[in-house]
Amino acid sequence: MNSQYLIKINRRKFISNASLITAGSLMFPKSIFAQQQNPVVAITNAAKTARITVTKLRGNISMLDGSGGNIAVLSAAEGKLLVDTGIAVSQPHILSALNSISKHPIQYVINSHWHFDHADGNEWLHETGATIIAQDVTKKHLSKTTRVEDWDFTFPPHSAAGLPSIVYDNEYHLQFNGEKVSVKTYPHAHTDGDSSIFFANANVLHTADTFWNGYYPFIDYSTGGNISGMIAAAKINIDRTTNETLIIPGHGPIAKRQHLIEFHDMLTAIFSKIQTLKKQGKSLPEVLALKPTAAFDAKFGGFAINGQFFTRLVYKGA
Repeated sequence: MNSQYLIKINRRKFISNASLITAGSLMFPKSIFAQQQNPVVAITNAAKTARITVTKLRGNISMLDGSGGNIAVLSAAEGKLLVDTGIAVSQPHILSALNSISKHPIQYVINSHWHFDHADGNEWLHETGATIIAQDVTKKHLSKTTRVEDWDFTFPPHSAAGLPSIVYDNEYHLQFNGEKVSVKTYPHAHTDGDSSIFFANANVLHTADTFWNGYYPFIDYSTGGNISGMIAAAKINIDRTTNETLIIPGHGPIAKRQHLIEFHDMLTAIFSKIQTLKKQGKSLPEVLALKPTAAFDAKFGGFAINGQFFTRLVYKGA
């Protein structure tokens, strides 16, 4: 990873701060992107001790944050349904959080996409008896060795226990605990296999990593993601929601529709500016020097990805 484009702090500070939490996601200490440590390794190490926070929403739905991506939990008499599984090393903390919601068994897991901070816990959850559901593209990535260049990391395939046993192409629907759960795929956006999960009765939408609330998002070009698709997904999210919808982002705190609009407008403005500069023949270093994200950095650049690294991601797809 070209870490000069990412936020850096002293590596020792990372170790002392590794278990800190920010609302709605594992606190990615800024030093995880320092040159001395691979970000996947650093995030996994932080997840070993990270506290899992439970946020009660409505309609028997809660959100767990603290182990990678946000996890949705639907819990009632029929058992629990989870959206995403976090990082495997968080297992004891996730179990404790789940038990604080109810003692009902985990019946279903839906993977929103294949990334390790959303699907690494598949195996242990399957071993508790959960059935894993995912898009066919997600199963493909989990089944084989997959390289993510911008993380400078090669992921090994999941074991058979960690693979989904129910797969879908474009959408999947499930009635569970009196709730209508609708899973729908996006165009290539964060990856080539992103899905939203909508709890119709509760009016709660899990957008996974097509939306990071208050943060610049990561775009995984290695597995089919692109900036144009992220903008398209942002518009889809806006169109699927009302002012009453509660939105669970892939990272960040619970959101409302206005946050989706702000995120979409940010993506559109930065993409337009960088695309224009690239069409003028400006190289990546030249565009970086012009700081095209400057107007948004204070609001969106304080998490894992700063304005310069996000500029590089957008330039790649402009």
